[in-house]
Amino acid sequence: MLNSIMTESAFKARDIGLRAQKKILSRMAGKNIAKAFIDDTTSSLLDNLYRLAKQYSNNKKEAEKLIKNIIKVVIKLGVLHRNNMLSDEEMQLAEKFKGKFRIAGMAIISFFEVDFSYDANYIVRALRESQKCLESIVSKHLTDKSVSRIDSVFSFFADEHFLDAVFKRESEYREALGRVVADLNKAIDNGDL
Repeated sequence: MLNSIMTESAFKARDIGLRAQKKILSRMAGKNIAKAFIDDTTSSLLDNLYRLAKQYSNNKKEAEKLIKNIIKVVIKLGVLHRNNMLSDEEMQLAEKFKGKFRIAGMAIISFFEVDFSYDANYIVRALRESQKCLESIVSKHLTDKSVSRIDSVFSFFADEHFLDAVFKRESEYREALGRVVADLNKAIDNGDL
């Protein structure tokens, strides 16, 4: 009996510890904390996504919130992974997410580099499939607020108006998108995407 009480108590303490880690790290989701979980290439990609979102939305706060939401989710996933909290099924979904997200990234690169190849429906579909995988992974572990963060990020970047604006010929966002594409290429070359 004492052994089962100890196990229940230890489990609850671990649970509380994990929640505290996720909460503390997400509250401090800035560049210093992000560096522990995010490599230099991804950090550059986030900086360039911020610039693109800020330029498109003309709203610094919205762009900052989008990037902070990405960082918070990445940090929380990192905590879950480092503490072996993801089931085998969730790890398989993580691999599926990585594959779908890689396809989306490669499409963005291709549509940027090859004139007249842009297909909004293709990118939207690839991003939405990535989003479904990601939400399936985190739904048992993170709060509804975290899931809504994921939704807000994908809603912004998978919005057809946004995509049409950044991919149109002679787009005012071409330079910013070019920096994002360079980071995506580097992430793929490094095996990070």
